[in-house]
Amino acid sequence: MPLPSSDRADVTVRLREALLAADFTADGLLELLGAPAYTALARSETVPALRATRDDGPLASLVRLFLLQRAVPHARVADVLPVDALLESGWLVRAEGAEGAEGTVGAGEDGADRADRADGAEGADGADSADGADGADGLRATVDVRPYGGPDGEDWFIVSDLGCAVGGAGGIGSRDEGVVLGVGGASTTLAGITVRTPAASALDVGTGSGIQALHASRHTTRVTATDLNPRALHCTRLTLALSGAPEADLREGSLYEPVGDATYDLIVSNPPFVISPGARLTYRDGGMGGDDLCRSIVQEAGERLNEGGYAQFLANWQHVEGEEWTERVRSWVPRGCDAWIVQREVQDVTQYAELWLRDAGDHRTDPAEYAARYDAWLDEFEARKTRGVGFGWITLRKSGAAEPSVTVEEWTHPVEQPLGETVQAFFGRQDYLRAHDDAALLAEHFKLAEGVVQEQIGLPGAEDPEHVVLRQHRGMRRATQVDTVGAGFAGVCDGTLSAGRILDAIAQLMGEDAVLLRDRTPAQIRLLVEQGFLEPVGQ
Repeated sequence: MPLPSSDRADVTVRLREALLAADFTADGLLELLGAPAYTALARSETVPALRATRDDGPLASLVRLFLLQRAVPHARVADVLPVDALLESGWLVRAEGAEGAEGTVGAGEDGADRADRADGAEGADGADSADGADGADGLRATVDVRPYGGPDGEDWFIVSDLGCAVGGAGGIGSRDEGVVLGVGGASTTLAGITVRTPAASALDVGTGSGIQALHASRHTTRVTATDLNPRALHCTRLTLALSGAPEADLREGSLYEPVGDATYDLIVSNPPFVISPGARLTYRDGGMGGDDLCRSIVQEAGERLNEGGYAQFLANWQHVEGEEWTERVRSWVPRGCDAWIVQREVQDVTQYAELWLRDAGDHRTDPAEYAARYDAWLDEFEARKTRGVGFGWITLRKSGAAEPSVTVEEWTHPVEQPLGETVQAFFGRQDYLRAHDDAALLAEHFKLAEGVVQEQIGLPGAEDPEHVVLRQHRGMRRATQVDTVGAGFAGVCDGTLSAGRILDAIAQLMGEDAVLLRDRTPAQIRLLVEQGFLEPVGQ
């Protein structure tokens, strides 16, 4: 399907104004559809939204048109949108014959069915027509337009290919090599963890439909976005324009190749990280062996970061027989950069293959073809001695430190998004700890971080708890076990006394040698600071 023209700024402005006037926004959709139908869209389930848009209101018509790929009668659309201008510029097309009839889909429909029908090959969804309209007078959208709420309440719109505005476990079901996805869980995760300090320049590598570039436009003077797929760059241009955001410098090419030796204050990428046998789908398959694409994009980021700049990625990495995964990803960190690498999930090779076979709709093909593709994935993993695949976040910061801080950890528990400030604070603590030896740490004043609580775990009625746990209710929501000294120390940290004075008091209460306590406790204090349970006063 041809994309709308990106050269008609006047039409784009009029479309944006019309969408806002009809309350075609994230909040408007939630109010119209209700929470169950709204969240079902993110799972590729459209039946609840179809039921909620049976009326003939302007907003319901826009939902059916731009999100549910239904033909809507010309008269209804003309009441809401500048139809002639949108037809001329390619945002809308006329439906053909009976394919324009609206109807209610079967309960089994998901994103794969929508994508298969996106070219208009099947538009009649049943005899139970919502409006009885003659399909010959219907209009269809040529792209998905999804309302998306910005972090400060901005009304944005993400433009993607038909059938790809919503994602979910059912997959997009498209076998089109150059398909452009809309907003999915990975996109919003990356947007949430990105550090949002004001910056002069940002680079979005593999921009797709442009959501990362859109976020970066809020706090960055100059945004550059690259993609191997020219269709993706076109969608990014439409996304920015329809969202009322500044234009970006859009460049076609693979990874960093289009930008040469240019450097940036922020680099973000949700790359085609899927570890697969071949480069079948541009949006997800990197085309390099194993996890080489993720390794390359991380390793090459260091020389393209300005001092103090951040590079943030989503990535997959192999769990290889006889090798620690932590050492594998640690080796990717470029020289001169601090790093924080968090593994959020691990799948065995069968789960991983099934996930991405479903994503492409292969589970709906001939069983023999599906089995052959499945077998090819397992052959690839066996050849590389891969036993599982990890997924997570990688953040680099160009510190130039002689001894960079590299933290690699697994954290599969729920977190509180957005985490951008948490990420920035983490690296700030690395600077602090690097600059303070144990003596300096004992001279420092600390306070307990906001939202930290203490939990005591033990048998009912026992005089003393078996374990004392400090737990965060914000950010990473960490929990860490501490001993009696650590719990007592954290409990009285209000910034009044130095760490050394507090330990002296604890030693006196416990009848311990104060010198020995001062010698063995800084390691525990250092850990509590690193993980964000304690904050140095004035930092």
